[in-house]
Amino acid sequence: MAAERTQERERDRERPMARIRLDLPRERRARLLPEYDPEAFGRVSERIARFLGTGRFLVWMTLTIIVWVVWNIFAPSSLRFDEYPFIFLTLALSLQASYAAPLILLAQNRQDDRDRVNLEQDRKQNERSIADTEYLTREIAALRMGLGEVATRDWIRSELQDLIRELEERRDLFPSGEGHGSDVPDR
Repeated sequence: MAAERTQERERDRERPMARIRLDLPRERRARLLPEYDPEAFGRVSERIARFLGTGRFLVWMTLTIIVWVVWNIFAPSSLRFDEYPFIFLTLALSLQASYAAPLILLAQNRQDDRDRVNLEQDRKQNERSIADTEYLTREIAALRMGLGEVATRDWIRSELQDLIRELEERRDLFPSGEGHGSDVPDR
């Protein structure tokens, strides 16, 4: 029986066994499609979308179309490359529009994502500010309550004045005679 186990162990050692380790990254599989960095693609699409939304792009596009049309109308027949219905120009503009629309949408989606993150951060900051404000309000209320129990200068002054009046009234009621109840010792 022990011999059989030893033989099984030896067979297991001989077999190449794929060992799964959680502390090591998996090997990369070969991909059929080329890999690209989505962030880099997004940044490029945003640059293109920003350029497409400028007056400079509209001026260059208008000048290109005017030159294209004028060239293909007034140039010698042998140099014209796109005759009157300007099918090649239409194809070029359609191709440009078909690429511009998704790039603009991609740039808008990325901007929406950034706005969403900024709004979430603003919301959290506002929550912290509200919590801080509420805390400070409670602290100020506690200080006011505590100050209500503290003797103020005006209160002490009024109490001292009341005591002085009371002493003066007692002096008037119980006049002290000379030699009676004097605090000065006899010499």
